[in-house]
This record gives sequence, C-alpha cells and structure tokens, in this order.
Amino acid sequence: MNIHHLELFYYVTRHGGISRAVRHIPYGIQQPAVSSQMLLLEEDLGTRLFERSPFRLTEEGKKLFAFVRPFFENLDAVGARLRKQAVPLLRIGTSELVLREYLPAVMQLLHQKHPQVRLSLQSGFTSQLEAWLQDRQIDLAVTPLEKRPPARLRCLRLMRVPLVLLVHRKSKYKSSAELWAQGRIEEPLITLPAVEIISRLFKKGLQRRQIEWLPAIEASSLELITQYVANGHGIGVSVNLPGVSRHPRVRILPLEGFDPVEVAALWHGQPTCLIRAVLEEGQRYVRQLWPEWQCDDTLK
Repeated sequence: MNIHHLELFYYVTRHGGISRAVRHIPYGIQQPAVSSQMLLLEEDLGTRLFERSPFRLTEEGKKLFAFVRPFFENLDAVGARLRKQAVPLLRIGTSELVLREYLPAVMQLLHQKHPQVRLSLQSGFTSQLEAWLQDRQIDLAVTPLEKRPPARLRCLRLMRVPLVLLVHRKSKYKSSAELWAQGRIEEPLITLPAVEIISRLFKKGLQRRQIEWLPAIEASSLELITQYVANGHGIGVSVNLPGVSRHPRVRILPLEGFDPVEVAALWHGQPTCLIRAVLEEGQRYVRQLWPEWQCDDTLK
C-alpha cells in the first residue's frame, strides 16, 4: 500500500468526503487528484472503501480507518515531543567579517535566552549565501542586499553602511573629489569580485560620474583589501566599519553620492523563535553601536 494514499484516505474519512478533505489537507492538492488516488488505493486493495454520495464507509473501509487512525492522529504529538527533547540547532551564513567581529556579541546575548542552542556557522559571498538558503543548507543569512530579496525569502534590513575608499596614510589624496578631478585615474584599484554588491554599487557610482576605473586586484575579503592598501598596492573600495577599514597605515576617504550598502537578514517563512531572537538582538546591537546607520524595518 502507498502510505500517501493511506494519508489521503485518513483525511477523506475524517472529514466525511473528498471535497471536504481537500479544504483540510495541510498541503496543496486538488480534488481530482484525491479522487484518482482513492481509486488507486481501492484498486490496490481489491475492495471498495467508501460510498461517495452520501459519504459512508464500507465494512472494509471501517477496518482500514481503525488501523490508520492512531498513526496519523498521533503524528503531531510525537513530533512535538521529539522537537522538545532535541537540542535546537541554528545554521547561520554570513561574511567572514561578520562572523569574526559582530556575530559573537549577538550570540552571547542569544545564549542568555537560549542556553541550549547549537550553532553552525558558515562564511561566504552573497551569491553563495542566497543559494545555501534556497537549498535549505542554512536557516539564516546576514548579507549585503541589493534591491529586492530573492523570491520566496523573507527579509529584515538591519543597517545601511556607507561606501568608502581606503588609501595609504602617505597618499597625496585627502578626498575622493581629488580623484574624480583627474582625467584618468592611474592608481591601482583593489575591490571584491565584480559580482559582489559592494563592487557593483561602487561601479554604479563611477558610471554616474562617467568615470572608468577598472580593478587591478580582486581580493577575497574586505580585510584583505585593507591589508593590500596598507602594504601600498593601491586604493581599496570598502565600507566604513571599524572591524574592516581601520588600520594604522590606512586613511579613509568618504564617497559622497554613492549608494550605501544595505545589510539584511534573510530566511524562509515565519521566523522561528531562534531566528527571531537573533534578529532582535542584531537590531539592538546595531542601534547601540551605529544608530545613524540603522534601518527602520520592523520584525513581524
């Protein structure tokens, strides 16, 4: 016997007919599909299980319902007991910077409310994080976001961080305007890969000024960009966060008129209590450290 056919038979019998069952089955299925699968079940068993109109179980149908009813009616209770006994696991994906500099403080606050929670942490670029989330390999992603979130994902915008240029402390440039005033920028440009949102926002800002400045070095992290600038390899594109742009041999040049980077949390469906706790603590953390950059999104 097909277990799915037995499940549909349980709902049909419990609600007194196929049309009524369709309105209560907890997943999408149309009435013709239920009807055809009930016929397959009866064909498999070689007996009629119920009269269609008015609905009435046959003797064989009563025997089968008595058999399957305890199993399906106890599924929710068994699942609840198992979930209660299990140690909760939260899988978070974000950048290496967030994992190292900012997530520990948020996780410390989370453990005060949920001391038993286990964490699985992964680092990656935005495209990787979105793919992992779509494939259900992680539960929550914290990542730069451009425009709308991907389809079927929920979103909470946490902060808007200004783009900046990083130059060596001994550089002659004291502002980004001095660079734009040149007809051609000769200094090597150090950026993240072109597909990353920070690089795309910077490129859009250049295009609005009709400036072409191609990357000479593509680095795998913002921290690496800072180090390359400190070592005199060129000018870097970064964001104005202490954990990534501060270095004794590096000076920060604000980028006026460039779109900021929106950092957002992404997840599927209604947030679990653990996801909700992380988001609330994350918002509180941003509000305390960078109130001028916080977004006004509310968690629903």
